[in-house]
Amino acid sequence: MNKDIKKVVLAYSGGLDTSIILKWLIETYDCEVVAYVADLGQGEELEEARKKGLATGASEVIVDDLTEEFVRDYVFPAFRAGAIYETQYLLGTSLARPVIAKGQVAAALKTGADAVSHGATGKGNDQVRFELSYQALAPELAIIAPWREWDMNSREALMDYAKKNGIPVPVTKAKPYSSDRNILHISFEGGILEDPWAAPPEDMFVLSVSPQNAPDKSEELTLEFDKGDAVALDGEKLSPAKLLARLNQLGGKHGIGRVDMVENRYVGMKSRGVYETPGGTILRAGHLALETLCLDREVLRIRDGLLPRYSDLIYNGYWFSPEMELLQSMMDKAQEPVCGEVALQLYKGNITVLGRRSPNSLYRPEIATFEADTVYDQADATGFIRLNALRLRIRHALDKAKKG
Repeated sequence: MNKDIKKVVLAYSGGLDTSIILKWLIETYDCEVVAYVADLGQGEELEEARKKGLATGASEVIVDDLTEEFVRDYVFPAFRAGAIYETQYLLGTSLARPVIAKGQVAAALKTGADAVSHGATGKGNDQVRFELSYQALAPELAIIAPWREWDMNSREALMDYAKKNGIPVPVTKAKPYSSDRNILHISFEGGILEDPWAAPPEDMFVLSVSPQNAPDKSEELTLEFDKGDAVALDGEKLSPAKLLARLNQLGGKHGIGRVDMVENRYVGMKSRGVYETPGGTILRAGHLALETLCLDREVLRIRDGLLPRYSDLIYNGYWFSPEMELLQSMMDKAQEPVCGEVALQLYKGNITVLGRRSPNSLYRPEIATFEADTVYDQADATGFIRLNALRLRIRHALDKAKKG
């Protein structure tokens, strides 16, 4: 424990845990604490967080609107690459941590702080994501992780500390799970969800209706892409964040984007997570459909082969790393021809591709047709098949010789 620390910038949400951490930092380190609140489009009233931070002892509360930056510089690059973790998770929390850390570090350097702090526990992925980002961006800053230092190891202990220090304690019954929200998704974990056999309660969900309760009438939309990024919805040009927000509304209305999975955390344990990512799920479906027209077969296979590694880098917290820069540049190069439009239909939790078109389409009806054509000699397939079967014939001959 470094007692020479004079000022700390804390990643602050205004919730019970980070409010306790704010007070604990002041008491334990006898230092000034700046509360840093990142607005990632979580849909909460952040003025309350500002007031609570000041009331709890923060010397300053910085509320930083990072919504457009988050979608433009983190979400869209990941979606250009097709990022997905363990076939299901669209990395909503994983992508949020580096942009928060970047803003937090900038605030620390601007205010002359000598340390940064976060509220992630010692069992989760977020501690790794925050701290790898801090060290990549400003290794001279000290890092304080209260959950790895203090002796409070239960919710009762936290509540007692809060009451002792005059920190407002929620009077309503605590939710039997924890959640984290931004414009890309909302995640749920812990509590009743720790039993992988237990179905999540319907009243838990925030961004989407149940597919059973979605409208009985389908809805159609058209997405326009430029170099792998969605740029317009139904012909209307929109900023990245506004487009994603609009897709969230449409997807949530039709029960799109719910995921319930048991995933492998970077720290070595399995954990059950439930996610709502309505707009992101629509975005991914449209992007994949357009790629089928525009991407060369071998380019697509190389991209898909690297995708697990790329997604792991995001999940494990290596956004600011040389290997991430290398992979992102390759992903972006591959996306240059991915331009055009995709028509989609939303209906009761499902997304159906109705059509796709692109000025860079590699699909040629005159070649693919089953009717008569003048550009493809079907007799050429005989030699193609025989050459590709050569190794199979050699293996058969070897097996036959061994059997005598």
